[in-house]
Amino acid sequence: MIGVAALVLAGLLVFNDDSNEPPPDTAPTSADTADLLVRDDSPRLSKGGEAVFVEFLDFECEGCLSLYPVIEDLRKEYGDRVTFVVRHMPLHNNSVNAALAAEAAAEQGEFEAMYQRLFETVDEWGHQETSQREKFSGYAKELGLDMDQFTAAYDDPATLERVEQSQKDGQALGVTGTPTFFLDGEKLQPESVTDLEEAFDAALQD
Repeated sequence: MIGVAALVLAGLLVFNDDSNEPPPDTAPTSADTADLLVRDDSPRLSKGGEAVFVEFLDFECEGCLSLYPVIEDLRKEYGDRVTFVVRHMPLHNNSVNAALAAEAAAEQGEFEAMYQRLFETVDEWGHQETSQREKFSGYAKELGLDMDQFTAAYDDPATLERVEQSQKDGQALGVTGTPTFFLDGEKLQPESVTDLEEAFDAALQD
């Protein structure tokens, strides 16, 4: 699967899922970019060091799914030296619900577990016309989460606000599709897995 992802990486990043939102009228400054890329409440998959890798993703995005094992491999290799940050950019029918489930799990310290479960089960819930909330609640139960807390967090308007803020931040940065990657504030446009690895190595040498 990783080999396949390597072969199709360039294509995925060229025709990634389009947003209906227009690009920002003005480009953000460097200071603004740092604030927009990572907020205090942005989910971290690892906190490995000063280098910061940010992925704007949609759990229902085929490109994100195809590159999920690549990102997991990068986390294994660099996770002790690079901070991996997830930002939400929901563009599909159940993407917002999936993001809410991940954020609700994060309230109990289980963002990573839900993040992995959502990608690994997307064939069960992805691209459905009806809400898959019950499916996501089932995943939370399987992960051993306190369901009262999970439901309260899922329904909390503040959780939706975090997801919407993430999307707004992405739009302000010129993100129009998923996946979109930034490393230490610079937007990456890799054409291969090797390009990603070389970008990580360069960031760690600075």
